[in-house]
Amino acid sequence: MRVFVMVCLVLGPGLVASPALAQEAEALRQELEQLKQQLQMMQQQYQKTIQDMTDRLQRLEAQPAVPPPSPAAGAPTPPVPVATGAPATAPRPSSQLSALDLARPREPFALYERRGPGQLLFDMGVTGDFAGSLTSKRVEQARVGSLQGEENRVFPREIELSFFGQIDPYARAEVRVEAGDELEEDGTRSLGVELAEANLTLMAIPWGFQPKGGRMRLRWGYLNEFHQHDRPFIDNPNVYVRFFGEEGLVENGAEIAWVAPAPFYLQAILGIFDGDNDVAFGGGTLRDPLVTGRLRTFFEPTDTFAIQLGVSAMTGLTTDDKHASYGGVDAKFKYTPESWRHPLWTGGGEIFFAHRNNPVTTESPEGGGASAALMRRRLRQEPTEPASSTEFEKRDAYGFYVWTEVQPWRPWVFGLRYDWTEDPSMAGHEWAIGPYISFSTTEFLRFRLGYKHTERSGFGSPDTIDELLFQATFILGAHPADLF
Repeated sequence: MRVFVMVCLVLGPGLVASPALAQEAEALRQELEQLKQQLQMMQQQYQKTIQDMTDRLQRLEAQPAVPPPSPAAGAPTPPVPVATGAPATAPRPSSQLSALDLARPREPFALYERRGPGQLLFDMGVTGDFAGSLTSKRVEQARVGSLQGEENRVFPREIELSFFGQIDPYARAEVRVEAGDELEEDGTRSLGVELAEANLTLMAIPWGFQPKGGRMRLRWGYLNEFHQHDRPFIDNPNVYVRFFGEEGLVENGAEIAWVAPAPFYLQAILGIFDGDNDVAFGGGTLRDPLVTGRLRTFFEPTDTFAIQLGVSAMTGLTTDDKHASYGGVDAKFKYTPESWRHPLWTGGGEIFFAHRNNPVTTESPEGGGASAALMRRRLRQEPTEPASSTEFEKRDAYGFYVWTEVQPWRPWVFGLRYDWTEDPSMAGHEWAIGPYISFSTTEFLRFRLGYKHTERSGFGSPDTIDELLFQATFILGAHPADLF
């Protein structure tokens, strides 16, 4: 009996532990199977990646190679590209570069890097901007609303078809065609289509210069270079319309931009244009062209705050063969809290100055002198008609606008703009204030609603204007990156 008890004491724990050992072994077997499955999936992914890279390499090798330009006699042979990780030849200083070296393209040079066979080398996009207003009948009859000629209407303000991209390693181009509602002189409306922009920018000019020529929106001031659907408010500021018209400064000519090799960002732009803007100039000749200039800088005092400052000037010929000069100062800032993907607070403004010679018509009761015809009328005792003569007077005017907006949530923006301006061609002034709300489902679709109150002095009747404004904007396809 004693022997049986001793055997039970020895074998008992082993018999009890057998089921636990079996369970542990089964768990290890399941983990091993899972590891095998994961290894098989990783192997399949690696094989797929290798196959994709092989196919891409074959496609690239199948494309015809572009032969490099033949070096001129006595010119140095261009350096051979080296593999990644190999020591590269240090670039020669600018003083030692030959004419052929300067003519070779710089960045960007990888024209076909992101394009497959049969794909276009440029981007296309369509933008639509619809606007409307509600105001009083007397404002509609006088056609003095913020959307002049379109009071109490909803209309397509700007439908734009854009083509832009690289031509080759040396240049890029953009072409924009716009269509919109137009009010004719007889009061009828039509859908107008026009070439808004068509220009070429050279990318391979040495020393940081970048020429641009063709038809373009002038990079003068802050607001002018933006298209209507990219502007931060529904209507254009009063000073902008009074000084340059509703369309702004769109000219034919050329400009050259240069970024200074300084420790901070500083861009200088010089332009020469026809001067076709009939509100500010209208000369339309290169014998006495419109000359523009702009300096712009950008800096970030902190990681969350950014500021852009600019100063602009231009002078040109008016339709009366008189010179007109304009100057402007602009500023914009953004505050983006840490870890935010959109700015919380944005604002800025512009102030414009104008110096013009405006025509003044005077009447002479004697018809302007003792001409032979006047003497004959006097002898016959016929009444004389007053003759008019045109004189010119110098006039200085200025105006400004400031705006600010907050964006506490990504879809919603709450903004406010204040305007004050004189008219460069007549006496009088006006001021306006307008809050607005913007809602965006995405960056490609936006809706705005705003109110604007305007008071005028010296601009005729009515003196007070109240308007309800609304806007809907969409982007279909490619769209260039937004400016700061």
